[in-house]
Amino acid sequence: MTRTAMRAACGALSLFALPAHAHLIETGLGPVYDGVMHFALTPEDVAPTLALALFTGLRGAAHGRAAMLALPVAWFVSGCIGLAAAGLANDIALGAAAWVPLLLLGGLAAGDVRVSSCVTAALAIALGVFLGFENGVTMAPPGPGVSGLMGVVTCAFVVVTLTSALVASRDSQLMRTAARVVGSWIAASGLLLLGWSFR
Repeated sequence: MTRTAMRAACGALSLFALPAHAHLIETGLGPVYDGVMHFALTPEDVAPTLALALFTGLRGAAHGRAAMLALPVAWFVSGCIGLAAAGLANDIALGAAAWVPLLLLGGLAAGDVRVSSCVTAALAIALGVFLGFENGVTMAPPGPGVSGLMGVVTCAFVVVTLTSALVASRDSQLMRTAARVVGSWIAASGLLLLGWSFR
């Protein structure tokens, strides 16, 4: 097949292309489930949330409870602010700093750093504010709005609660090592994103 024929075929196929949705997933089950799928398919949300959960699980039940309460509230409040400010916040590039929570929380989990439960709550609030605002801007109408944000927050709550409870309840050296290894992988992905941001 010649190049001209190949170009003509590609041009003809492009006439039948369907519209692309770059980020938000429409499940057909409603905006809450769209938010659930958004969280599940967005590594920038899942990885730092998992790193926070591993870190709090390594620190114990009190730290897990602090994160379990602080993260969803901060995420939802910041998300509502993002929804309200979506028109003004289109130029804010928070995605460029996605490496920060990965590197920080993954590093804390990998290093098994000892901190007070107040510091853990502050880390959970900071993560919730950072990710919540970006989710709110992304989900502003014509997106799923507050209902989609509720789906995201519910998923974050479930991930933090179950993961930190699993790590905290299995007080074995094998579980602690596994949690620290996963934390180091998350921190390494943060380093990769940092290097990519300088590219």
